[in-house]
Amino acid sequence: MNKLADLEKSISPLLDVRPYSVPPLERRAALLRLFKRELDYACAHSSKFKNYVRHWPVSIQAANSIDNLPYLPVAMLKGDSPLSLARTGDITRILTSSATTGQQPSRVFLDAATSRRLTRGVSVIVRDFIGPARRPYLVVDTPENLRRRPEMGARGAAIQAFTPFASKIVCCLRSDSEGATSLDLEILRAHADKWRESEVLVFGFTHVIWTHFVLPLWRKGITLALPNVHVLHSGGWKRLEQQAVSKDVFASGVSSVFGCKTERVVDFYGMVENVGVVYPDCDQGHKHVPAFAEVIIRDPLTLAPVSPGHMGLLQVCSVLPTSFPGFLLLTEDMAKLIGVDGCPCGRRGTYFRYLHRVPKSEVRGCGNIDMPLRLENQARCPT
Repeated sequence: MNKLADLEKSISPLLDVRPYSVPPLERRAALLRLFKRELDYACAHSSKFKNYVRHWPVSIQAANSIDNLPYLPVAMLKGDSPLSLARTGDITRILTSSATTGQQPSRVFLDAATSRRLTRGVSVIVRDFIGPARRPYLVVDTPENLRRRPEMGARGAAIQAFTPFASKIVCCLRSDSEGATSLDLEILRAHADKWRESEVLVFGFTHVIWTHFVLPLWRKGITLALPNVHVLHSGGWKRLEQQAVSKDVFASGVSSVFGCKTERVVDFYGMVENVGVVYPDCDQGHKHVPAFAEVIIRDPLTLAPVSPGHMGLLQVCSVLPTSFPGFLLLTEDMAKLIGVDGCPCGRRGTYFRYLHRVPKSEVRGCGNIDMPLRLENQARCPT
């Protein structure tokens, strides 16, 4: 059996168990063993990555915990020659992150096996929150962003991630000839009347739902009377915070136009670079880590892992990708570690709260993500 097939065989059991049922010590031990094998695999398939790991102060085999393993700043997946572990002919899709003006997006290379694994990962997580049944899927976006392409942006990838739960897919926004986006009230009303008694899945980017869905319906005084919706949304908080739209205000506004309880409006954290893992809020407002992943929150100055109750830079860890080195990534986001086990919702494992993006000036010292990084000579500070 080749190394990739052997990795596949080891990853699969973590997707078979209930995602929040594995005891933390057992899960971390299994993940540590698997991450070491994946890092070895990555070194064998990328000379740049191997050179990066060679400069790490702790060898892969000597590391006795996940937080000692070599991680990449997420910015390393940006640039003109992003890291890939797959042969060019095996790449089936490229995902690109959303990027603010003047920034380069991340580019993530997927082969068929990784794509299947990532789709399965999202399905396992979402099923735990909304159940396994297929249902009408209302996409608060335009049909153009639903189309599958060889290279797909963050919005399209997020929309596609929930299609395994869809019995029918309807997009309720449209673009005119000049690219302006508006709500298609005729389509929305027709399907809202049809689905009034149904369980309905709704997804959209946070700022898109607020700007192109909630506000237009408010102005027209329209309530859809869809009490059984589950509204999942992600991203775009920076734009809304500038408009003084908090998480509570958003949930209240969305629930008012759908006619549902605010508990059915679920924010989740996810990113293209950590594709396959999403972190929905539980009913306590906490984000939980599934069996095939981990998060580590690091002090911005020392990069040492913080203890529960403290905040820092969010590191996301996932065993799902093998076509790019996305196993251990230090993000540009701040989060607060709440604890490990003990959440009243009953889910086991690490849980946290997302806070905000990191202003570049906040990240200092040896982990400064604003500094130019070269794989050829980059050494990391010990943690």
